[in-house]
Amino acid sequence: MDQQLVLASGSPRRKELLSLLGVDFIIRAPEINESQHVGEDPEEYVRRISSEKTSAVKGSVILGADTCVVLEDTIYGKPANLENAEAMLQKLSGKVHQVVSGVAVRTNEHLMVAVVHTDVEFISLNQRLIDWYLGLGESLDKAGAYALQGAGGSLIKAINGSHSNVVGLPLVETASLLDRAGIDLMSPDRNVAS
Repeated sequence: MDQQLVLASGSPRRKELLSLLGVDFIIRAPEINESQHVGEDPEEYVRRISSEKTSAVKGSVILGADTCVVLEDTIYGKPANLENAEAMLQKLSGKVHQVVSGVAVRTNEHLMVAVVHTDVEFISLNQRLIDWYLGLGESLDKAGAYALQGAGGSLIKAINGSHSNVVGLPLVETASLLDRAGIDLMSPDRNVAS
């Protein structure tokens, strides 16, 4: 039985990462409220948001994901403006923070969710470096105000855990959930040539 995979995300990074698995999919960006609930910890938050994304669009197999940056139990989402981005970078400077992602796959019968944690250590940032990075314009639509896959990679001293998780979609866990949902990533009739 051929199943259509739907990526419930408008993120170009998630689209690019999912494409690396060689699976065919369509994109349906969900519209949900991503506000954190009072008392909700980061793991509960990404589990709920990734699951809600799969419920907000139609399809036979739906993949939703959500990623947040966490420092000292505080969730840092996408900054509202450059001042907010600057404050986030100042807080992350010289410290180890966690990137926490929820990945949810919904079929007609099941909802499966995985949560992935990665430790990321920032170098110490001086104001000149922060101003340079903010001037590049890649901060505003990224959790924690930085992009590992962009120039923000130059701010990162070390990563302990999944690299793809920091970009926005942990591939090991995503492939495992898709396999359990009946999406065969190694189908012999899949056209790998591009």
